[in-house]
Amino acid sequence: QVQLVESGGGLVQAGGSLRLSCEASGRTSSILRMAWFRQAPGKERERIAGIAWSGGLASYADSVKGRFTISRNNARNMVYLQMNSLKPEDTAVYYCAARTAIMGEYGYWGQGTQVTVAS
Repeated sequence: QVQLVESGGGLVQAGGSLRLSCEASGRTSSILRMAWFRQAPGKERERIAGIAWSGGLASYADSVKGRFTISRNNARNMVYLQMNSLKPEDTAVYYCAARTAIMGEYGYWGQGTQVTVAS
């Protein structure tokens, strides 16, 4: 089992920045890939960034490309999402998720952290 806890959400003005953190615990050695998802009210959950736990290229949704950066610190079992140039449409609950080698989908999820961008 892997446990994930997000932090760092809050209220920010449009154009501002926030950094989300996700701490992984448990069987972290089984993690293959980490990702950040978000879900806005009335909308489907969207995968916005992903990165291999062992390092390598990150991937981003077009909606955040060039503004958000995902990174990880394996020594601390942490994954981060640096969010710059925030827009009101970035308002959502943000979730950290993990996938292991035997999972076809992301099977471990954090509780979510609210990000609200005021115009």
